[in-house]
Amino acid sequence: MRLRDRPLGFNRITHHARVTQCLGAVGGQPWFLGVAPPSLVQGDGGDDDDEGVQRGAAGQRYRPPEPGAVRVFVMEGAVVVKLHAGTWHAGPLFAQPCMDFFNLELQDTNVVDHTTHNFAQSDGAVFEIEDAHS
Repeated sequence: MRLRDRPLGFNRITHHARVTQCLGAVGGQPWFLGVAPPSLVQGDGGDDDDEGVQRGAAGQRYRPPEPGAVRVFVMEGAVVVKLHAGTWHAGPLFAQPCMDFFNLELQDTNVVDHTTHNFAQSDGAVFEIEDAHS
């Protein structure tokens, strides 16, 4: 997939509850990925009184990620990243105007299993990345 204009900052993070995802760049240019641990909650929630538990796009129960749990990694060279089911992720992000990526997931993942958390709305948080490569 060819991506354009993916600036080095984010306020939203996404997870896919049912699938893993593999992501890698073509060409070896550096890129960034923000991640937070999965926060899926087990059980159907029928008698659930857990404060803060929400339902996602695929019907899964989860707790929104905490801003302090987010880590940003720089990927360089021939690297492919595997994101386990439920892993929160923002990116790929990059300084170049355009980059090509391999993205391995199910064809309809972004339609049926795509839950997004907005840090700006819920926590007043925005993440900015300083690129030491530029």
